[in-house]
Amino acid sequence: MGKASGAKQATVVVAALAFGWLAIEIAFKPFLDKFRSSIDQSDPSKDPDDFESDADAATTKTPSDQSL
Repeated sequence: MGKASGAKQATVVVAALAFGWLAIEIAFKPFLDKFRSSIDQSDPSKDPDDFESDADAATTKTPSDQSL
């Protein structure tokens, strides 16, 4: 037996990666579907990092409150 060619090794690696990706997709399908649907339903104009609770918003000063 001789050494495997580079093309043959690359084909085996690509096939293994594709099989691994498919296995993950099948194993976590319920979670991925739920996650993808929540992304589709989210409001793209709302930044989750800018979220403030109502209690924080009431105590936050606006520029007009800081007159000095």
